[in-house]
Amino acid sequence: MTTTATESLSRLAYETLEPFHILAYFNPGLRSAQEDTGLDGHAFYVGARGAPLGPCAAPVVSAAFYNFNPDLVAKSWRAAVDAGLDRVHERRHAMLDDSLREILGDSADDALLDELASEYTRLAADLPLSGRPLAAAWASAPTPDTPRLRLWQAIAVLREWRGDNHIAALVLHGLNGFDAAVFHEAQLPDPSVKRRVMGKRVVLLTRGYAEQDWEDSIDRLTEAGLAERTDDGHRLTAQGAAVYDDIEATTDAAGESLWAGNSELLERTRPIVKAVLDAGVLPGTRNK
Repeated sequence: MTTTATESLSRLAYETLEPFHILAYFNPGLRSAQEDTGLDGHAFYVGARGAPLGPCAAPVVSAAFYNFNPDLVAKSWRAAVDAGLDRVHERRHAMLDDSLREILGDSADDALLDELASEYTRLAADLPLSGRPLAAAWASAPTPDTPRLRLWQAIAVLREWRGDNHIAALVLHGLNGFDAAVFHEAQLPDPSVKRRVMGKRVVLLTRGYAEQDWEDSIDRLTEAGLAERTDDGHRLTAQGAAVYDDIEATTDAAGESLWAGNSELLERTRPIVKAVLDAGVLPGTRNK
């Protein structure tokens, strides 16, 4: 694998900010929020993430989420719409506000949060949104009241914008839906390359697919010459590794100009992100 991704400022921004964003998905307040809205975990996730899209048809949400089972999205979206998308959106914001207040402690109302929120909001406001439906939806969402939520939402716009770019790269390489997830979870030819993976069990659980769907996807990737089966799963071939590199490099390149000149902003944000990591609520941080 190449080192392009690790040398990219766009990739550095993603790696820096992602832990702050995913506090929305790995949060001690999730159970309470789900109970308050009457939604299960899938419906709350789909409703909260998709709420800015408005009460559109479920296939629109499936298209924007890309690698989730459309049947799961349809069922979850109906439940979220019935519960009230505004209600789900507001309840998720309340959950995040409580968590960030507790995690950040005395710095929760620090002027730094307001400054960072304004800077990231400025970046998000300058994004080209054509062809980026989920980012466009989040960019049109009402602005939260507190600096910590304003910061989270601005970063959410930037994160979904990168995600929309990533989906475009996947489409160009013919990796549709669930195959994209299984492709990403494959072992790399060079095991020394570090990256985030979810693991088969978590992918199947969160994306709403079954064991046979996983096996069928590996078969398709194998037939396409992108992967090969191993004793403990599947591994990318040389061709698959080249495709993987190109997808990641294309995704990074699409956002490189956005982050040019903003490395200092990322440095100023690191203490806020570190506080979230040190709280021990995110996967892989619980023993810290």
